[in-house]
Amino acid sequence: MAAGALLALARPAPAQLLYVSNEAARTVSVVDAAARRVVATIPVGVRPRGIQLSPDGRRVYVALSDEHPRVQSGRDAVAVIDAATRRVVARYAAGTDPEQFGVTPDGTRLYASNEDAGTASVTSLRTGRTMATLVVGIEPEGVAVSPDGRWVYVTAETSNTVSVIDTRREKVAASFLVDVRPRAAAFAPDGSRAYVTNEISGTLSVIDARRHEVTGSVELERGEGKPVGVVVSPDGARVYVANGGAGAVSVVDARTLRVVGRVPVGRRPWGIALSRDGRWLYTVNGLSNSVSVVDTRTLRVVATIPVGARPWGIAVGR
Repeated sequence: MAAGALLALARPAPAQLLYVSNEAARTVSVVDAAARRVVATIPVGVRPRGIQLSPDGRRVYVALSDEHPRVQSGRDAVAVIDAATRRVVARYAAGTDPEQFGVTPDGTRLYASNEDAGTASVTSLRTGRTMATLVVGIEPEGVAVSPDGRWVYVTAETSNTVSVIDTRREKVAASFLVDVRPRAAAFAPDGSRAYVTNEISGTLSVIDARRHEVTGSVELERGEGKPVGVVVSPDGARVYVANGGAGAVSVVDARTLRVVGRVPVGRRPWGIALSRDGRWLYTVNGLSNSVSVVDTRTLRVVATIPVGARPWGIAVGR
């Protein structure tokens, strides 16, 4: 065998990385998923919350908000991190108090919810400029982009609505009611359904994403469960919901729409994500300053990783 081939065989596979936004620490923790430890900490600025990667994994985007409600400033922005150098290389302007956002599958646009402004900003990721600002519901928060990039759902926690943005026209094409205080949204991999968590109702709304209509509701934790983050398995068979008040994850069977499992994690889990193969589930525990690692085969926590102060969101690297 040639020496070059031997070197290729000997070279270790690149580590799977997790990126965690730490709201109080003003940083992003870079976590080696296999070693289950923080390998880098990146200063980013005030109140980092929503966090996602570009489709090619080369950029990490983080929503930043200043500490003055209803006053827009230069601190209200989306920071851009170069994943290779682990440095902030750009900041894109946003509206007042951007919290979450979604990136289109082709990596060309970013849609951010501006909570205090009641708007969604559309940013070109080629130029960094704002392409459009759309009026949505009151106190918008969760953002989800459909797998084909055609639709963007924006939840609004005070109006109890979901606004539907048509990405071809950059217009709000529809709006529909869900349960009380919707927080996050996620699409099924085939784009046929979407799921919205409702914090006060303690429910998961099931949406026909072709018709933009609610077709069902799943009761999650009783009492003060407060569901927030949501993620769908790669095969679409399960929906995982982080219940911030209960400190647990609800596991929902997407076919029967029944809760089939419950996994206690840390205190006030918010952000939630899956490994690319769906084997590992990660929850960001805001009051425990940690990430819980759940084996989705056994539905048990297999590791707890300390991160920064008041972690909020999580993104899985390519």
